[in-house]
Amino acid sequence: MDKVIRDGKVGVLVSHSYGAGFHTWGAPLQAIFDPKLIELVENEKYQEAIDYVTTTYPDAYTGGIQDLVVTWIRQGSKFIIDEYDGFESVRILEETDWITA
Repeated sequence: MDKVIRDGKVGVLVSHSYGAGFHTWGAPLQAIFDPKLIELVENEKYQEAIDYVTTTYPDAYTGGIQDLVVTWIRQGSKFIIDEYDGFESVRILEETDWITA
């Protein structure tokens, strides 16, 4: 899977607005790392991004695309994308205080 890596960090697409998520609403894992999609989002070409996702990932929901931002995560970090009412956030394993039962 291709990824954008800058200064030891990997670009991950996350939707930070309420209403619709991106990965949590069905975009495949490879879409959140997609270099072409990251480029479109960074350049705020949202309609092109929607068209690209529609063609490349036909089962993905495109409602959250205009709210995507690139989140930079240290290469090799384990993380999950959480969602509440469409608002996605990233939780990184080594930065989260996990509770042990």
